[in-house]
Parts: sequence; C-alpha cells; structure tokens
Amino acid sequence: MAFKQNKILFFLVALLILGCKHSEKNKSEQEIINSDSYVLVKDWPKLPDNFILGSPTGLGLDSKGNIIAFHRSGRAWLTMPISHLPLIQENTISIIDSKTGEILNSWGNNLFIMPHGLEVDNQDNIWVTDCGLHQVFKFDSRGNLLMTLGEAKVSGNDAEHFNLPTDIAVTNDGSFYVSDGYGNSRVIKYSKDGTYLFEWGKFGNKKGEFNIPHGIDLDKNGNVYVADRENNRIQKFDAKGNFIALWQNQTTDQLYSVTIDNHKNHLFGIDYWTDNDSIIKGSDIFRFDLDANLQVQFGRTGFYDGPVARYHDIQIDNEGNIYVGDILGNRIQKFKLK
Repeated sequence: MAFKQNKILFFLVALLILGCKHSEKNKSEQEIINSDSYVLVKDWPKLPDNFILGSPTGLGLDSKGNIIAFHRSGRAWLTMPISHLPLIQENTISIIDSKTGEILNSWGNNLFIMPHGLEVDNQDNIWVTDCGLHQVFKFDSRGNLLMTLGEAKVSGNDAEHFNLPTDIAVTNDGSFYVSDGYGNSRVIKYSKDGTYLFEWGKFGNKKGEFNIPHGIDLDKNGNVYVADRENNRIQKFDAKGNFIALWQNQTTDQLYSVTIDNHKNHLFGIDYWTDNDSIIKGSDIFRFDLDANLQVQFGRTGFYDGPVARYHDIQIDNEGNIYVGDILGNRIQKFKLK
C-alpha cells in the first residue's frame, strides 16, 4: 500500500515539474514573440482641415521614402454590384512625407469607382486596382496613365477580365502578379507589357486554393505571399505558383494583407476580428520571418494604446517603421520600432 502511494506521489510530482517547465517554455516563447516593440506615432499624418481621407485601402512606398495612399475620399463600400456608381470626383491618391506626415501632392479625381490595392514598383510607377471598374492601372509617378488591364465595368474570369481585383505585386523585371479577388479566387501573372502568362488558384481552403485572395507581395527571391482573407491565413508560393508554406491564424475572422520588408527579411500581416459579427474587436499586426514563423504580434491583443482599428493594408519603410491603413477610423497610422 505504501509503495502504491509513493508511486502516485512520484507521478504527481513529475507532472508538476513538467508543467512548470511547459509554463516556462510558453513564457519564453511569448517573450521572444514580443522581444521587439513598436510605438504608435501620435499626430501623424498632418492632414489639412479640408482634406477628406476616406478608407485608405492601399499603401505603397516610393524611392524617396514617401508613403503613397490609395483612398476612397467620400465613397463608402456598398453592396454589390458597385459598377453602376459614378466616378469619385475628389482626389484618391495622396503622397505623404513619411517623416513629417505632410501631404506633398494629391491626384486621382474622376478616375476610380472603388479604390482597393496599390503597389509602387522600383521605377516609382504606381499600380492600383479598382473593384468597381474591374480593372488594374499603371501610372507613372506624376499620374500619367501607362497601362490599363481589364474591361471597364465588365467582370469575367478569362485572361482579359477581372472580377473585383484586389492587389498587385511587381517584380524587379517589371512582370507582375494580380490577386483576383472577390469574384474570382486566383492569382494571375503578366509580363512587363501586360501579356497574360499563367494563373493558379480556385475557390476552396486547400493548399493553393483561396477564399478572397486580398493582398499580395514578393520577397527578393521572387516568392509570392498571398493574404487569403476568408481562409484567415498567409500562403507562400514560388514564382511559378507552386505552394511552399502557409501560416494559419487560429483566433480571428479575416487576414487582410501582407507586405515584405526585404531589408530585414521580415513578413508582415494584418488581421481583423468581430465577435458574433457585431462586436468589433479590431486588428492585430504580425511580424514573421520569411518561413512564416511568428516573431512579433500587437494591436487588439495588447502592446498597443491606440483606438480600435480595422487595418486594410500595411507597408514598411527602410527604417523598419510600420504604416497601416485603418478603414474603421479612416486614418493612416505609423508605428516606430523602439
């Protein structure tokens, strides 16, 4: 009997020791995840009193370090279809000094119905997607139109049509990828001159499938990262669309966008959560290595003292500062790395 009691006692002590070690491991992992911290920069940007920044859905960074914002001015997202809406009369593209927060220039009036994604390539060309027009546009840095893909207000799923395209990623050689998008569940690659090359993806939740491919970016090796929004995950592919890896967000509703910091080889993502489709919990910002191992997480879950936000796009400057477009508060936030 004594032997049996001693055996039980030994088992309980062993469990206690293992439990303590497990707790220490979790604590250590949490410390690693939040080893770097970011601080919200107050009173940035500095917008004129008469300036309307409506739903900043797309962000980019030019070679001078300026933030390029694609926003909807006074236009609100409406129930589909949205192609019947008139063009937005106000400017929709703004260049913002990343340090001072001052607006340097704005343009893009009477061009778009429903602004969505934005990309700035290594020549400072500005690429945007318009969900209402079902089109992709390429402009030079002064706003001169260089290329148009898709047929205005006509949706489709072939090589010449999009269905609510969401974002663009441009390679160093000028070829580019389009995530397409709300109506289709695919990624398409085009040559530098806009010639259709190939595509991958279909609706679903298996590897290589999408449920609203919402954001897209590239690392310096040409790998493609896709924010698979309604599947709440990030998928990584090679340049040909072959699946490599994924990171599955376990806690929230939607994963909105991704961006790559090729200076420090970091992958960033943003999510959004509403409880029971009614109580807004807000967004988190995630930082990973390029194998999608989590390093930093903050926002809704802590390490953040700003307002509740719904982040739609994210950009990182050469100093490691984070910029996010909040479509809940219609603001752009800047976070500085401590």
